[in-house]
Amino acid sequence: MNRHHVLTSKFLSLILRHNPEKIGLVLDTEGWASVPELLRLANAAGHPLSQELLLDVVERNDKQRFAMSADGKRIRANQGHSVQADLGLAPTEPPEHLYHGTAERNLASIRRNGLVSGSRNHVHLSPDEATATKVGQRHGRPVVLIVDATSMHRSGHTFYLSANGVWLVDRVPPEYLSGFS
Repeated sequence: MNRHHVLTSKFLSLILRHNPEKIGLVLDTEGWASVPELLRLANAAGHPLSQELLLDVVERNDKQRFAMSADGKRIRANQGHSVQADLGLAPTEPPEHLYHGTAERNLASIRRNGLVSGSRNHVHLSPDEATATKVGQRHGRPVVLIVDATSMHRSGHTFYLSANGVWLVDRVPPEYLSGFS
């Protein structure tokens, strides 16, 4: 993606995941926004956005952060919300292990408290180490933690799989984590 696409993707993430009121956008209970309303409000707020650019960013986003409704009239973020949004995800049995990429500086806190969602609705977990490493690199020197997802699931923790392959869970207690080296 070119720089303009990256900036548009970041803008959409802000608006659809965290702060729709910044431009006066209203999300429904499932996190969907009207595409015509998004386009109108984004342009009025000084963020040039066309239907073509929006579709291109949705289709070309390497992390598949956004989803369009089948009729193309609505858009939402697939995960990562700090605003309330019921994404309609069904509880899903996870694989034996999942992975979480973080920065080395966060390890002491994670050892004490486990992984917590912070301002987001869920902790995000990756299906493989390579993806988790990429996530961790965004925050500093990366460390990949291994989550014993099978044991967590057996203990009653509920997992969800987002439309873009990110695993979601409310929290990961420290006893289910390894890989702190």
